[in-house]
Amino acid sequence: MMSRIDFIFDFGSPNAYLAWKALPEIAQRTGAQITLIPCLLGGIFKLTNNRSPMVAFDKVKGKLEYEQLETRRFMARHSLTAFRHNPHFPLNTLQVMRSFVAAQRAGVGTAYLVAVQRAMWEAGEKMDDPEVIRSVLEAADLDGPTLIAAANDPSVKAELTTNTHSAVARGVFGIPTFFVGGEMFFGKERLGQVEEAVRQTAAR
Repeated sequence: MMSRIDFIFDFGSPNAYLAWKALPEIAQRTGAQITLIPCLLGGIFKLTNNRSPMVAFDKVKGKLEYEQLETRRFMARHSLTAFRHNPHFPLNTLQVMRSFVAAQRAGVGTAYLVAVQRAMWEAGEKMDDPEVIRSVLEAADLDGPTLIAAANDPSVKAELTTNTHSAVARGVFGIPTFFVGGEMFFGKERLGQVEEAVRQTAAR
């Protein structure tokens, strides 16, 4: 049976972008299937009483600088040269996350994912502006107006909410989080452990 990596995901996390770029290497080496589960990071924070690193570590001397160093090391290790800090960060990702659920339902989830990730973390677009979202999607030959409108579908809203609550029930407190079977791994720095878990699962 093919091993599966569940990836708890929100476009608003730069570390989720970096992990998404690095995960294909693991999938190629191990044959694992990557399943992206869209969740709302803000909802996870609220449900777990967590806060973003920028807030949580703002008063901790050297902590944020060290996080930036780790990010540079990660990017160098995986040859990730396109990443740029979004000048509009933090962004409200409710619209793009709901539309991602709609895109997955429509069978265009991968194309949507690529387009929005590039716009958010490479081109620095303001991806909480509906007109910018529409323009980005149409440039990727996606039906922007339909996908944006689908974000108001009650069943789409419910699916994203359910995903978020289910993730917290599994122990998730932040993004990126990964599951291999019942084992949880938090943070892009844990991808080595994720790969090891996949190999152990396959060996069993």
